[in-house]
Amino acid sequence: MDVPRDQITTLMDHGLYTSAQMLGCFLVSSSAVNPETSPHIKAESLVLLGDALFREREHRRAIHTYKQALQHFKIIPRQTSTTRISFENEVKFKIASCHCALNENVAALAEMEGIPSKARNLQMNLLMGKLHRNSRQNRAAIACYKECLRHCPYVIEAIIALAELGATAKDILSLFPQTPNRSGRPPFDHFESSRWLQRYVEAQCCIASNDYKGGLELFAELLQRFPNNIHILLEIAKVEAIIGKNDEAIMNFEKVRSIDPHIITYMDEYAMLLKIKSDDLKLNKLVYDLVRIDPTRPEVFVALSVAWEKKDERGALTYADKSIQIDERHIPGYIMKGNMYLSANQPDAAVVAFRGAQELKPDLRSYQGLVRSYLALSKIKEALYVAREAMKAMPQSAKALKLVGDVHASNSSGREKAKKFYESALRLEPGYLGAALALAELHVMEGRTADSISLLERYLKDWADDALHVKLAQVFAATNMLQDALSHYQSALRINAQNEAAKKGLERLEKQMKGVDPDAPEEDEDNEVEDADGDPEEAELL
Repeated sequence: MDVPRDQITTLMDHGLYTSAQMLGCFLVSSSAVNPETSPHIKAESLVLLGDALFREREHRRAIHTYKQALQHFKIIPRQTSTTRISFENEVKFKIASCHCALNENVAALAEMEGIPSKARNLQMNLLMGKLHRNSRQNRAAIACYKECLRHCPYVIEAIIALAELGATAKDILSLFPQTPNRSGRPPFDHFESSRWLQRYVEAQCCIASNDYKGGLELFAELLQRFPNNIHILLEIAKVEAIIGKNDEAIMNFEKVRSIDPHIITYMDEYAMLLKIKSDDLKLNKLVYDLVRIDPTRPEVFVALSVAWEKKDERGALTYADKSIQIDERHIPGYIMKGNMYLSANQPDAAVVAFRGAQELKPDLRSYQGLVRSYLALSKIKEALYVAREAMKAMPQSAKALKLVGDVHASNSSGREKAKKFYESALRLEPGYLGAALALAELHVMEGRTADSISLLERYLKDWADDALHVKLAQVFAATNMLQDALSHYQSALRINAQNEAAKKGLERLEKQMKGVDPDAPEEDEDNEVEDADGDPEEAELL
């Protein structure tokens, strides 16, 4: 043979894919290989070229080359049919992988379904599970993921997927191989070195069933055994971001970046938190780093969307859409779209976006977004239904209780019920400032200004929070206690110099103190903006 095939393999092993591809062109065009007398050699050569093209991300060319290989292999004599079938299955898997890389799930699934279930290896089952899940064929996906864990209990992707698809920890653990090995011990022993994996399974199942507290406790236990474990730190930070523990989440994201500054996973979640904190300096630095590391990841486009929202809403929405085009299952892209549509006063479009997130994996943020969207549309029944669904899914969540309270507070006849839900939320989680702010606002609406001030001042003794200061300043300003209002606006800005509600409130207050009517007609436009930004509980729900 003119071109030794093992040299292509050597080039591939060393990551020299461009050279491997060029050499492959010589190999498949060599006159020394007669496709009629040696079809298997021609087919194997084409597969080598296809592998090089795949590595170079030339997926269309790879598909075409792999299909040529299949055509040549079909003319191999029947006595070697077993080898032929095994070869065909492997090439079909490679074709499916190319279609996956091109986001062509239907074509990929069609190729994979041509491989008999008994002939699928671990890689094939994992890909099959992902494809079925993307096609919303959950029962088939579960079967494939279970098969993965029967072969190897350490396929973490399969564990997470099964937990999200509703499997219990007991179901998942029962799949792990129990056949004794030569030493007489099972390959997976819960009570020795692999106890951590059992804890990991339990943690993922807790998170998937919205038991965030239980999941965080288990992850914290794992972190003691595996300090500075980036994967665990990211899982903890993501959950903390979802449930509104923003400061803790930011701290963990920053810890991850200090360990590995090139990490991209969940960094869009971190970007959204930095936006809530109005930390533009860190946000811009994060986005710059992410674009430099890998501009093709969906997390990068969500982070770009976050950074551009204030400057160019249409551009920001385009970035969020791009993240979903790259990965249809990327939930932060839907959450970001929903929040932007709400900010742009397009609640109908926001409902669609939040529904998209919820269909993939219901979590607190999608429930919150749907409730806010339906309230903006004055669809009280739909909002109440979603809030109650959240409460059923998260019976021990103060945030879910507050959601029900928010719906009742939206009309005067339900305010007494709202008060009870807010108080229940604070009993369940005394440090939940969102419920405290909502209850304070309710007191004001009901004319109980003194109760509102007392509640906010009580919380300020334990929590130096800019949103508390803003709310208290608003209450004082409404009761004409202007000096007290001024003091609290200034305190809010000392804590967070970028707090827009405090800036707008202070600007309005200064006009009042000068005897200028802040609601004068020529200032209507400014006042509308101030009213929109001045509600800290809206910011908390984001």
